[in-house]
Amino acid sequence: MAFKDNWILKNLIGAVAFVAVLAVGVTILLNVVTRHGKTVTTPDFTNLSVKEAQKLAHDSKLSVKVVDSVFVRRLQGGVVYRQLPKAGSSVKMGRSIFLTINSVVPRKVVMPNLLGYSVTQARSELQNRGLDLGRLNYVRDIATNTVLAQTVDGVEKKAGDLVVSGSTVDLKVGVSSEDNQTRIPRVIGMKYISSLDALHDRFLNVGRVRFDKDIKTYADSVNAVVYKQDAAGTVKPLGASVDLYLTLDKSKLPAE
Repeated sequence: MAFKDNWILKNLIGAVAFVAVLAVGVTILLNVVTRHGKTVTTPDFTNLSVKEAQKLAHDSKLSVKVVDSVFVRRLQGGVVYRQLPKAGSSVKMGRSIFLTINSVVPRKVVMPNLLGYSVTQARSELQNRGLDLGRLNYVRDIATNTVLAQTVDGVEKKAGDLVVSGSTVDLKVGVSSEDNQTRIPRVIGMKYISSLDALHDRFLNVGRVRFDKDIKTYADSVNAVVYKQDAAGTVKPLGASVDLYLTLDKSKLPAE
């Protein structure tokens, strides 16, 4: 039987061709809708006004949303204090970056109960309440990285106490004799807040912070970047302090 007269074979070939075209079309559509495989690096929006953050986000093929505010007395009102995802994160093109801005007037928030939380959970809860994680003070305990107490300015705070938004909360944390070490990350090139987050990710504290002489205001300090630190990659006990040196002069950054 000739091919032109074999309707079964012709229909089969037509069906295969239709499925192939449909698959290609769906793939193209998914790539357009989801921007599959196209990622960008999140810029640092710290200390920018909302308008400046919107422009930078647009230039980076991202968007920004203001979702919360804190009150930091020394920082200009209305500028970005924190962002999520963090600066340097790899995200899909078109992703929304959530911003916490510095309020013009202070407000108070309810202190959460962090006792029994892991450090990671406690930090997330604090950020959700507009509070900052401060020092991690480790004491011997059977459960490593479990919160045992929470304090603000040296005063223990209970769940339900009112504290000023943007306050720094120090945590007393347990550490066992067997699970007590971490590795220092490299934070060169990061702004102070981003470097602090990176150290907390590894359960470390900021030690001495030394700013160049040309850094004269709090806004300058927020914009400064780390150009020198304690040895990255070395293993230290949990809660160890890492000294940071910050500058506004990008020429001081070491070559990659």
